[in-house]
Amino acid sequence: MKKQKLELTWIGKELRPKLEARILLEDAARSYHAKSRVGERDIFDNQLIFGDNLLALKALEQEYAGRVKCVFIDPPYNTGSAFTHYDDGLEHSIWLGLMRDRLEIIRRLMSDDGSLWITIDDNECHYLKVLCDEVFGRGNFVANVVWQKRTSPDNRLRLGNAHDHVLVYGKSPLMHQTFNQLQVSESRKKDFKNPDGDQRGAWASTDFTGMTGHATKSQFYTIVSPNGKKHPPPEGRCWAISEDNFNKLMLENRVWFGADGNARPRLKRFLSEMEGQNAWSWWSNDEVGHNQEAKKEINTLFGADNPFDTPKPERLLQRIIHLATNPNDLVLDSFAGSGTTGAVAHKMGRRWIMIELGEHCHTHIIPRLQKVIDGTDQGGISKAVDWQGGGGFRYYHLAPTLIIKDRWGNDIINPEYNAAMLAEALCKLEAFTYAPSEVHWWQQGYSSETDFIYVTTQSLSVAQLQVLSDEVGAHRSLLVCCSAFRGIKSSEAMVRFPNLSLKKIPKMVLSRCEWGHDDYSLNVANLPMAEPTPVSVSQASEVANTRKTPRGKVVRDDAPLLDGLFEASE
Repeated sequence: MKKQKLELTWIGKELRPKLEARILLEDAARSYHAKSRVGERDIFDNQLIFGDNLLALKALEQEYAGRVKCVFIDPPYNTGSAFTHYDDGLEHSIWLGLMRDRLEIIRRLMSDDGSLWITIDDNECHYLKVLCDEVFGRGNFVANVVWQKRTSPDNRLRLGNAHDHVLVYGKSPLMHQTFNQLQVSESRKKDFKNPDGDQRGAWASTDFTGMTGHATKSQFYTIVSPNGKKHPPPEGRCWAISEDNFNKLMLENRVWFGADGNARPRLKRFLSEMEGQNAWSWWSNDEVGHNQEAKKEINTLFGADNPFDTPKPERLLQRIIHLATNPNDLVLDSFAGSGTTGAVAHKMGRRWIMIELGEHCHTHIIPRLQKVIDGTDQGGISKAVDWQGGGGFRYYHLAPTLIIKDRWGNDIINPEYNAAMLAEALCKLEAFTYAPSEVHWWQQGYSSETDFIYVTTQSLSVAQLQVLSDEVGAHRSLLVCCSAFRGIKSSEAMVRFPNLSLKKIPKMVLSRCEWGHDDYSLNVANLPMAEPTPVSVSQASEVANTRKTPRGKVVRDDAPLLDGLFEASE
């Protein structure tokens, strides 16, 4: 019988935005770097990106696909408090569409051994789990970490919520085997004793039996204790190793038979030989922090009057980044909030990219990162990692849309684009790497060692095309993007100039994207009120795709949206 594939469905699932892959523009006045090197491991090429996070993720895709080792996101929890006046099914559908569109790009950005960590609560956790199964594959689910976020019960409820979830997914099924171990905790060290005075120091005994499912005959034997007592394997179990290997352990004094020498054998594990301990899926607040600790950290940085209701403690991010990465690996957070991910990654010697749309990107995140770089932020994990400052980041914002309408309704190149911006934009749209040559004026980017691109707003004549073809030569090819070419038809040009491919701008890209969409977020406060009577699917779709711009103008979008809620979600 053929298995039926189960999928999560919601209103508008089939709607997908045609995203414009925009270029990123640096604002050097907002970039920040240490005045001098503090250490050899200083990292200066971190990125803080201001703008809609879906567009920003798309902007990163070409350059960073397969390069991000760890993604941490803290999306809005969709508690329903912001949707009091709206149909629950519609609200839920909007949230799922929002997450699906972003998760698909995030997956492409992750390296093969990369991992995604999502903090979420019970309102959407289990729907999000099924959605992630679809995007990443059910076999790539690693764990549902339970984080104890509170320090005491919520007295308002008879059964109070004490935890959040951290869903963990990999790009490949065996990715979790690359996780780093944790340092042996002080509580774990207390389990190590040395009752027999072993010269190798303190040790703890571990079980020496195994499951019989894949056991061989060599694992079924009787062990005789030093005092003569015989120990066959326990019923339904076998010994974990063969008798030959057991005898080797006996010669090395690595087997413990209890204080009287007659107990069932157990293996001695020495503290001095442990490099660390494996993590598990229960993270208590004494290990990784809690809500009150996080708020105290934020209040110390910004004062009590700050916009962050649910920040995450630095110790929680430290645990995640430690497990998932090594120094110099790349960490991404597309819901930056107060900037905790970048601050912790920076202190831990990881490269980072953060994306944030809210104005607190300028009023809070940048000042926080400046304190980290200057070494004046000694809160959070600073003392634990002996942070002294150093490194830096570059601040970017999304370029405006490439195609706009002129006063007569014609599609034209946005006049805000200069020649270099236009060349870089078309390189991104045509999957070329933007890299202007200092030798050849017509080499503005490349897709291979012999394939290049040239962008101009000029109308090229046959004579100009001939010069280009001659300079490119027979062993190379060139994509020519121009406003027009005159004196020759496309079919004739292909025959006469076989090393050139000709495309007209902006016609060559008109059908590819939703031009002019700067905001794929949804500001719930600006939604129209729901009708008192039940709405149909078509009506729900209409509401889902209607929003107001920050200036109050109502506009229509063709895809599920939601980002304004993300601004204070960290």
